[in-house]
Amino acid sequence: MEHQKEEQAEPVSPVGQYFNSSVLCIYIIGVLEFEVPIDDLQTYALLKDVFLPINPRFSSIMVQDKDGEKRWKQVAVNLKDHVKIPTFPEGKTVETYDKYFQDYLSSIAMEQLPQSRPLWDIHIINHRTSDASSTIIFKLHHALGDGYSLMGALLSCLQRADNPSLPLSFPSLKQSKPEPSTKSFSRKISWMCSSAFNTVSDFGWSVLKSSIITDDKTPIRFGDEGADFQPISISSMTFSIDHIREIKSRLEVTINDVVTGIIFYGTRLYMQDIDSKSKTAQSTALVLLNTRNIEGYQSINDMLNTKAKGPWGNRITFLHVPIPKLNETRNSNPLEFVWDSHNIIKRKKQSLGVVLTGTLLEIEGKLRGQEAVAKRIRGTLTKSSAVISNLVGPIQQMALANHPVKGLYFTLAGGPESLVISIMSYMGVLRVTLKTEKGFIDEHKLKSCMQSAFDKILQAAMEITKH
Repeated sequence: MEHQKEEQAEPVSPVGQYFNSSVLCIYIIGVLEFEVPIDDLQTYALLKDVFLPINPRFSSIMVQDKDGEKRWKQVAVNLKDHVKIPTFPEGKTVETYDKYFQDYLSSIAMEQLPQSRPLWDIHIINHRTSDASSTIIFKLHHALGDGYSLMGALLSCLQRADNPSLPLSFPSLKQSKPEPSTKSFSRKISWMCSSAFNTVSDFGWSVLKSSIITDDKTPIRFGDEGADFQPISISSMTFSIDHIREIKSRLEVTINDVVTGIIFYGTRLYMQDIDSKSKTAQSTALVLLNTRNIEGYQSINDMLNTKAKGPWGNRITFLHVPIPKLNETRNSNPLEFVWDSHNIIKRKKQSLGVVLTGTLLEIEGKLRGQEAVAKRIRGTLTKSSAVISNLVGPIQQMALANHPVKGLYFTLAGGPESLVISIMSYMGVLRVTLKTEKGFIDEHKLKSCMQSAFDKILQAAMEITKH
């Protein structure tokens, strides 16, 4: 009983409060695509025996105590309130079901979850689309945890399809060429100087971007008031990780550099297509970063351990990354976008700007309260042009209660930005998901520009003679 009281009293983290405030209400939408229909999936038993025990937050609501502090309070969960099984008209074509599915996904992403019950829902769609025989959509409030925590939770419900007794494994995140640890004294001094310079400029830029400097209005940024309540569209596309690795090894950069370069180039091509002046507009992407210094996912028990390397919760911060402009040089050589991304990311890594930004938000939270910080974060989102988020998925195929998972992707919903780009790897495929503001961004054209950017960068990389 004592243990339960302790769990009831768990305070909501500052980031959890920012994401569930009067000015921000952010959700993570995860989509699992199955190879087979899931009629016989024992949904309620799985939720009760596997999902709810993962973390007390899945059976808690957010309440305010007598001191005004927000805490997680455990409640009885009525699973029927959380499981939705929509039925679409029978006997239609696969293309029609694609449309039904996309409309359904976009509409549930927009809905607010009631605060009177635990902050998650699951939607089971037993209709074949061109991507899957059946689909499960998880809608989880960002206050419950960040993508890393929730992905870890999801993975603990799944097994390896080929051999459930073996653990899932993940692509290595290590650099192909680790920096030598025995740098000369002069190189260390030089690194420290550039790190100090980068920290000051990044931190200063971040503060200005959150308060004064606003991106230009462009075909991907509607304006300053935000698009929280505008209808949205969610769609995804796939790229081969082998092709991305090929580009990476030819350019001697990281996979992240390649993916960021493709996204930035595709975004600029789209902007140029809609309005040629916007190819050189001032545009910034807010990149969400996991602040845990770890490789791969830990088990849930490890995450819930207070001394864990990758603890549960919202351990994220954001990085302002300028989207390179589309000038003559970059137009004739699209690889410039990858090298630009490589240089920007490398420079940002030599900086404590991200850490200082997080510290500043913490101090502001203590002095002015979490609502004030939520307002600042909302302001930062509306002043930027796009949000980019990235998660690493397993290399092997997964299964949920012996139902093989064919595909996996996620996005963020509820924020004021017009464009969110989410990246997820799974079984040798990179899935890029676009959450776009309906009626403002032409998602089909944007997808076609992203594909074109990928093709051009791949072709240009293949023309480089490998050393």
